Formats: sequence, C-alpha cells, structure tokens
Amino acid sequence: MYIEVKDACKTFTQDGKAFVALDHVSLDIEKGEFICLLGPSGCGKSTLLNALAGFDRLNSGSVKIDDREITEPNIDHITIFQNYGLLPWRNVLKNVELGLESKKVPKDQRREIAEKYLHLVGLTGFEHRYPRQLSGGQQQRVSIARGLAVDPDIIFMDEPFGALDAITRMKLQEDIRRIASEEKKTIIFVTHDIEEAVFLADRIVVMMADPGRIKSIVKVPLGTHRDRTAEDFLYVRDKIFDLFNLKTESYIEYYI
Repeated sequence: MYIEVKDACKTFTQDGKAFVALDHVSLDIEKGEFICLLGPSGCGKSTLLNALAGFDRLNSGSVKIDDREITEPNIDHITIFQNYGLLPWRNVLKNVELGLESKKVPKDQRREIAEKYLHLVGLTGFEHRYPRQLSGGQQQRVSIARGLAVDPDIIFMDEPFGALDAITRMKLQEDIRRIASEEKKTIIFVTHDIEEAVFLADRIVVMMADPGRIKSIVKVPLGTHRDRTAEDFLYVRDKIFDLFNLKTESYIEYYI
C-alpha cells in the first residue's frame, strides 16, 4: 500500500483540557487515488492531513508513505492551503518558479516548466502580473501551478477553495479534477463540503468529531467526467447526507 495510517492518535490541550483530535484512525491509500477527507469542524481532518504531510507528530500510531515513516515534510509531497501563500514581490512566473529554484533547476528550464503549468491552470498571459493584480481564484491557480511544477508524488490540499465564491469554486473543482486525471497524482483533499467531495474524490473518508474518527469510507464510482445533476451523483451525495443524519434541504443551513 502506498500510504498507510495505523492507529493514529493525536491529543491537544486547550484551556487545561485534553481534546482528542484523532482517535485510533487507520487508513490505506493507493498511489494515484484522489481522497477527500470530509467532515465538520473538529473532526480531525486537517490534523490527519498535517500528520500525513509531516507538519505534525502523532502521540501514537504511525503514518507511512511508500513504506517510510513520516516524521517531517518532504519536498516530494507539497501542500496547497486556503491562503494561497504567494510572495507579493514576485510576479506570477517567479512565484511558480520558486520551488524549482530550491531544486537548483537551470533558469531556462525553470521558465519552460513554469509556463507549462501556467498553461495547464489557464493562466497563460498572466506571467508578469503580481498577486495583487489577480482575483482569489487566479491566485489559487498560481498556487496549484507552483505545486505541480516541482513534480510532486503527493499533493495535500487543505480546503484550498474555501475562501472563494461559489462559481469560482466550481470552476476550480473542475480544473483540479481534470489535472488529477492528466497528471496521475495522489491527492489528499480536506473539505467540509459534501458536493465538492463527491465531485472530486475516488473515495471519501467521512470523519466525525468528539473524538476525531473515521465513520465510513465511501467509494465514488462516477468516472472522470461528473455531472452534479445526474442521478448517480445525487445518489452518492444523499448516501453521505444519511451518514451525517442530514436531510438534503438542511445541507445549506448546516454548512454555512
């Protein structure tokens, strides 16, 4: 198995009280899978992502990738956050080249690679603009291009579209699903949005809080091209609603 999480436990102390973020969580992920970690606030999904990415250590249990225990971040595993993380003094091209510079890629090759991934995310022609000249969705595209440019084995994404308007969010969901298919990357994506998870994932890891744990793992047998209004899409969506004991009409109220 490519990624193995075994009996992961993580406890935080807040206001003198112990908070169990992860309670004996186990999960196997195959190479090339698109996995969504789905659940409400406090269910441990970001904690699990941080452990996988090497940003946080578990109290007990283990996380292994390609049979190696994860104890620190790895240059072959990149993380894309909600806040974009672009350097405001560098233009779009130079932001995408950042990781390539750290890998000592020659200048001409850096530019070629950066332009390739800017084209992939639909930003050809924006190379010389600065982050302040871009919309939120465009900035996140730059962040995705920067991550892809270093050719990572795994992409971790922590609610990367959470701050965007609904229309931009849906467009970026379509783009990241297409890119995942084309680039054959392993992607672990944190979200609290049920429809987003169904649109993106090969499997959805449904998590619950108090303590943080996995309630169910749902396969999404919908193929590459997904229609949000199709009967099979709605069937999977409603199956997850049932896991949260939600009625469809209460979905918007619950997540806003």
